[in-house]
Amino acid sequence: MQLPDLEAWAIFARVAELGSFAAAAEALGITQPTVSKAIARLERRMGTPLLHRTSRRMSLTAAGEAAVERATRLLAEGEAVEAAITAQAVSPRGHVRMAAPMSFGVAHLAPLLPTFMSRFPDVTLELALSDETVDLVGGGFDLAVRIGNLDDSSLIARRLCGVRILLVGAPAYFERMGRPKHPRELATHRGLTYAYAKPGAAWRFHHPRQGDYSVGVPSVLRANNAEALTPALLAGMGLALQPEFLVWRELRRGALEVALPGWQPPEIAVHVVMPPGRGRPARVQALIDHLARRLAQAPWAAEA
Repeated sequence: MQLPDLEAWAIFARVAELGSFAAAAEALGITQPTVSKAIARLERRMGTPLLHRTSRRMSLTAAGEAAVERATRLLAEGEAVEAAITAQAVSPRGHVRMAAPMSFGVAHLAPLLPTFMSRFPDVTLELALSDETVDLVGGGFDLAVRIGNLDDSSLIARRLCGVRILLVGAPAYFERMGRPKHPRELATHRGLTYAYAKPGAAWRFHHPRQGDYSVGVPSVLRANNAEALTPALLAGMGLALQPEFLVWRELRRGALEVALPGWQPPEIAVHVVMPPGRGRPARVQALIDHLARRLAQAPWAAEA
């Protein structure tokens, strides 16, 4: 099936409206020969003249009269589509689907959304929370917030801020089990571990003078949500490597303390990732920029 020559019909509509090839060419910002070729192309395709042309005037043939109303509607629809897209680019509108980890999404993303919604009332949001890694393309997501080191992939990624990982425990734990002075001592301590970390993975630390050290820590509790470890931490049941955004309030009030000062676990980061090969709508870019600005100001955020 041959597609209709929409460009030529639009040119025909403007010629019919303005009454000359020259006027139509000027209005459309194209050359007069381009107008002539478009009309000739239509007439060959239709097998009949659309315009009567003399040296003094131009008029529509019967076929032209029959076609002009619909051609004018085609031109108007095309102009309306472009106007709508241009308006959206200037003023974001439409729907955005975003995925994020559960605890981070509840505690740190959801509170940022009301100000975005107030600023962009024509954008609607959908937030899907799960600690599992979602399929952006298969799930129809516009973006996802991910925390940690990103695997190599075709996804487009933007780093929003850094996150310190801290080894923490309750004062009651240190009173009962002692306070480790070197990572090697952790082999005799009790670990509270995140289930999405690799099973049996060693805890890694870096010291500016003493270098790197890795140690296996016996796990007494594993959970697939890092926030679920907090009650056991506060009860003095063990030590955990936790992102600072989960424990900064408890650290501030003294309910938790940092173990092994000077030994720093590897830092991670908050990224936003997007499907590959898509243009980025204004509504998505506006949300990303909003999150980047606000997260950079968080009391727990390290440099982006």
